Amino acid sequence: MRTTTAWQSTGTGASLQRATIERRELRADDLAVRVDFCGVCHSDLHALNGMVGKPVAGLVPGHEFTGTVTAIGPAVTGFAPGDRVAVGTIVDSCGRCPMCAIGQENFCHERAVSTYGGVDRVDGTMTLGGYSREYVLREAFTYRLPAGLDPAAAAPLMCAGVTMWEPMRSAGVGAGTRVAVAGLGGLGHLGVKLAAALGAEVTVLSRTPGKAADARALGAADVVITTDDTQLKAAAGRFDLILDTIAAPHDFSPLIALLGFEGTLSVLGVPLEAPVRIMDLVFGRKKLTSSGVGGRKHTAELLAFAAEHDITADVERVPSAQVDEALARLAKGDVRYRFVLDLSDLD
Repeated sequence: MRTTTAWQSTGTGASLQRATIERRELRADDLAVRVDFCGVCHSDLHALNGMVGKPVAGLVPGHEFTGTVTAIGPAVTGFAPGDRVAVGTIVDSCGRCPMCAIGQENFCHERAVSTYGGVDRVDGTMTLGGYSREYVLREAFTYRLPAGLDPAAAAPLMCAGVTMWEPMRSAGVGAGTRVAVAGLGGLGHLGVKLAAALGAEVTVLSRTPGKAADARALGAADVVITTDDTQLKAAAGRFDLILDTIAAPHDFSPLIALLGFEGTLSVLGVPLEAPVRIMDLVFGRKKLTSSGVGGRKHTAELLAFAAEHDITADVERVPSAQVDEALARLAKGDVRYRFVLDLSDLD
């Protein structure tokens, strides 16, 4: 087995410890990646606190990272050592089901293998994520990082970015579409950038006016303060699509009221408990939906679009040794807008 260094959990709520972990020897279609930068996702917090069903003890988080290929298996044809690459939230799927056939491996009927806390389809071991200096995975789930994209700022595209991208593509967002983004955090700020680049009229929905200047700088045309009843009333029926990135439990009714005829509320922050009043959807034939990261088709499409429009995340880059501090600040919402770990200090 190969070995590398990682930040690993010893139990729920515990600090991550620097540890030596094992990586598999390369299979024929595998490549090894030196992880250079890994984003810190809110779902990492959920996983470390035992909220999403992943094993906590021994967990190595991290599912949005960029790096450099260091070795390839004999059947790999698309990459060579030295290539810059990006890796997202899934690293394998069955490849046969209807979802895999249309490039939606994230919805694989046999359950996609997540980048960490998943079960390897070949040997049954638990996958260990990108808070580490090396990762080994199949070529098919590795993406070439476009030239010109900063590797640290591009890392969050692989989770936060594609989480925003898929529902926008599904809704046909483009010129003339009225899109609102609820919550201007790691997900939301990329939602604003991407929707604006697609030609939509973008509004940020925020509880306080403190982020209004940031919202406009990111590409929003307007900001609606959701604690202001006058502003909410004026915005009623205004939007075609609302991208709800709020992770905490909250009432959907005020957001649904902002949708126009056949408008869609896409819940992407994944609040774990969320009651829905169906009658809110009835008037105006409104739709409530969600999405989970992205498959290979849309992930590759997103990277190409981001390169064309020079879109990356706004990040705070920190040495990986500060991971506990980053997670604590993330839990308080104290980041604009995504922490990215620099893994070079694991050498």
